[in-house]
Amino acid sequence: MGPVTALLVAFSALLGLAVGSFLNVVIWRVPRGESVVRPPSACPRCGHAIRPRDNVPVLGWLLLRGRCRDCGEPIAVRYPLVEGVTAVLFGLVALRFAAAPAAIPAFLFLTAVGIALALIDLDVHRLPNALVLPSYPVLAVLLALASVDDWSAMLRALIGGVALYAFYFALMFVSELVLGRTGMGFGDVKLAGLLGGAMAWVGWGALVVGGFGAFLLGGLASLLLILTGRGGRGTQIPFGPWMIIGAALGVAVGEQLWSAYLQLLA
Repeated sequence: MGPVTALLVAFSALLGLAVGSFLNVVIWRVPRGESVVRPPSACPRCGHAIRPRDNVPVLGWLLLRGRCRDCGEPIAVRYPLVEGVTAVLFGLVALRFAAAPAAIPAFLFLTAVGIALALIDLDVHRLPNALVLPSYPVLAVLLALASVDDWSAMLRALIGGVALYAFYFALMFVSELVLGRTGMGFGDVKLAGLLGGAMAWVGWGALVVGGFGAFLLGGLASLLLILTGRGGRGTQIPFGPWMIIGAALGVAVGEQLWSAYLQLLA
């Protein structure tokens, strides 16, 4: 890793800490229909506003020893974990696209949205339109800016987004028609278009691996829950997080895995 790449990764990781702090607000407030801007963050027990010095990502939680400064109420460890994981993932995105830095803003944005949506889906089994729908034009603009020297990538993104959206829509429609119920919601369908566009921008291999990976990982998770007695055939398992993890896998190593697979067939 050269010094420029190292600096880019470090800057992205620091940005991730700040973004992760904001994502904690988004994850809590968006499902409740609350503003993510006002009022300022406060302790849910005593109502005291969180002081700026206590709002420093990760470090603030550590210095407070995980408790509110005013009332001593425990602060969930999830808050610094979200900040730390966001920082790590932002750094990895910068490293992945160091050779194509114009793509970094698009995939940093998708990473932030993905983290928020995954945790919201785990919490409330819902993928809010307030996050998914505005992400379409934002991601489209960012990917277009990254495609100035290669418009074929943008065309591939458009085709991939439509294709994965249509595939998920067909799955939902068929399961409803045949089984009388559907294992996925329309939120998953809308998310598929967003993720499909991003994966296809990277390449067809990323789209195939990421799309298949979501079902593989989700299926393994469901099987594990059944084997451990923590779920049954009727247990509702949020699929959004697995779609997002699958997309991350596709973007990270999908092209390499797809090329290796094609070589095995040759």
